[in-house]
Amino acid sequence: MNSLLKKVIKDYIPSDHSKQVSIDYYLKSVLKIQESSQYQKVLDLGCGQGNSLKDFTELNDKIDWYGIDIEKSPEVLSRAETNERFMTFDGINIPFEKGYFDLIYCRQVFEHVKNPRELLKEVNRVLKPGGYFIGSTSHLEPFHSYSYWNYTPFGFSVLLEEAKLKLIELRPGIDSITLILRRGIKSRKLFKIFWRIESPLNFLISVTGKLFRISQSTLNAVKLNLCGQFIFFVTKNE
Repeated sequence: MNSLLKKVIKDYIPSDHSKQVSIDYYLKSVLKIQESSQYQKVLDLGCGQGNSLKDFTELNDKIDWYGIDIEKSPEVLSRAETNERFMTFDGINIPFEKGYFDLIYCRQVFEHVKNPRELLKEVNRVLKPGGYFIGSTSHLEPFHSYSYWNYTPFGFSVLLEEAKLKLIELRPGIDSITLILRRGIKSRKLFKIFWRIESPLNFLISVTGKLFRISQSTLNAVKLNLCGQFIFFVTKNE
């Protein structure tokens, strides 16, 4: 079950467990780390409909939340709420000063970003030293909502390094086979549960790992190699 992927991203593969996670896995831990801050500035990069606003304010009512997206994405056009917290940009230049945000949150956005290198440099610019950048993006996911790219976990780690951002961990999200079937069957409701529990291929890998006593880091590498989406936990050096 070992893989080349494990070798090239070994520094970012956790060994504590190999469960499938979502971006929320890191969100709560980051907010706990930063709870000593009197006021936290958060940017939802690629906020779409703005659903994270409610999630953040429920977790911490002191959070100063901003959402930003391009003007005419399908998700923005279907947004019900608009206020001064929702902003538009050109897909590259984030209209905030250097080191403004404690946390940048980015759920399934970078596969839709036309210029990822340039945007990651902007993430570095507007993130405070010691701040966090957490998110998820596509690996082996079918085309959706005008997506441009699918990233390998290794390829995304290289982009982060080029932007001078420090990758801490990568973890597997929902598996690729489930996402392919979801796209083919065209039923979102049928597959929605697999964002809350382990998706079928990930579950099979977990069972196999338990039977053969395979290490958690190796299981994470296998799941990352076959995932439809992966989760990243990044910081900016002091």
